[in-house]
Amino acid sequence: MALSRFWLVIVITSVLYVLGLLAFGSTYSIDYIVNGKRDDAIVINEVYLAKLPHGLQDSIVAAKDNKYVVKSATPRFDTTYTRDKDIVKITAGRQGTDGILPTCKSTLIDLLLPLMASLAFFCGILQLLIDSGASEKLARLLSPVFLKVFPGVPANHPAISYMMLNFAANFLGLDSAATPFGLKAMESLQEINPEKERASDAQVMFMCLHAAGLTLIPTSIIGYRAAQNAHNPADVMLPCIITSFVGTLAALILVGIRQRISFFSSALVLSIGGIIGVITGLLFYITHLNLLEKNHFTNNISNIILLVIILSILGYSFFKERLFTEKGGNVYSSFVEGASEGLKTGVRIFPYILGMLVAISLFRNSGVFEIVSGALSKVFLAVNIKKDIVDALPVALLRPFSSGGSRGFMIDSMQVYGPDSFTGRLSCVFQCSAETTFYVIAVYFGSIKVKDTRYTLSTMLLVDLVCVIAAILVCMIFF
Repeated sequence: MALSRFWLVIVITSVLYVLGLLAFGSTYSIDYIVNGKRDDAIVINEVYLAKLPHGLQDSIVAAKDNKYVVKSATPRFDTTYTRDKDIVKITAGRQGTDGILPTCKSTLIDLLLPLMASLAFFCGILQLLIDSGASEKLARLLSPVFLKVFPGVPANHPAISYMMLNFAANFLGLDSAATPFGLKAMESLQEINPEKERASDAQVMFMCLHAAGLTLIPTSIIGYRAAQNAHNPADVMLPCIITSFVGTLAALILVGIRQRISFFSSALVLSIGGIIGVITGLLFYITHLNLLEKNHFTNNISNIILLVIILSILGYSFFKERLFTEKGGNVYSSFVEGASEGLKTGVRIFPYILGMLVAISLFRNSGVFEIVSGALSKVFLAVNIKKDIVDALPVALLRPFSSGGSRGFMIDSMQVYGPDSFTGRLSCVFQCSAETTFYVIAVYFGSIKVKDTRYTLSTMLLVDLVCVIAAILVCMIFF
């Protein structure tokens, strides 16, 4: 219900605001809202050449290719005059994201098809995990810990192994693997959900822990910093780990209190202590590496572990091949069966992805997001929050809505302020330490057709806020 109302509010508000701008002459054209593409120049006026000042006319006529650019302090806000015979088109600024129709196209071609391919492959691997009996053994091994956090899940239930794989993929920064594992976990939890249209306690807890995004190897962030020529691309690694860990603990505590979960468990305490030990050990090892060795290690460790997981499942399936034969199939046919289910899941979640991304497109291109973020920035500056913190806030504000949009702000902040500036580093930690909340809720609950998400959205947004505050404090300590 909360997600539905949010979706309606941002769509209706954005459309009314854009139509109001056009009606009152505050904008020249709204074609970019429907047909524009990301980073396209926005048309702000069209005039006859003769109506322009004489000096500007001469500059436009003398310009190469009939295109004259008036530079601004920030290149993305340059004003361009393009002459076509006696008419001059004036463009300024850049479009934040694709319009409605390009978003529909890119959602299908650039997002859904690659997602379906990943779903097919990893769901095929997960089917081997099920048919070989490995999921039951893994669940039995993890039950002492998971049953403390998910008391409504039966001991040795397959959902435990799927959730563990999802957490592990997030932990290693493997987004392409985390989504299939997470969707499989939600489907498995739905099987034991007595109210099919209402999220269970276990589903709420899983979603909130997933949103916290505990990360060990922020590979993509390091890659973006390297591309921007940061002096030490991996210097944000420790702040990213600490921030995401704080967010995970916040999610566990917030949901745990609401669900009356007891935290006084030796298994749970030892598990959290083990995670802290792994993080500490890894960081101790990394701090002794030089820059080249750090980049090589962080670029390879996640993929090595993923390949080891795949190899382990395939090897165990080969060892238990008789189980597949007894069911009238073989290892390969089991993989194909799982892959087929993955494709069906991709088709099922497409409308939920499309609806959310179109809403976000309207929210950004209409200018409503800029109004909200600008107002918040003024409030923060008024209470004496440092400007270099405020300059990074657009990344944090957009992150719950769009990973691609917040990534664009992150890259822009590194280009404008420098990758080694406080703003540039803080933007990277913001990007790493939270999840695309609205997108994830739409996809995960949409895949199992849950309509009542209960307090999932409010808790995930609160966790996002905790991550933002933690990121600021951690970066102030480290940088």
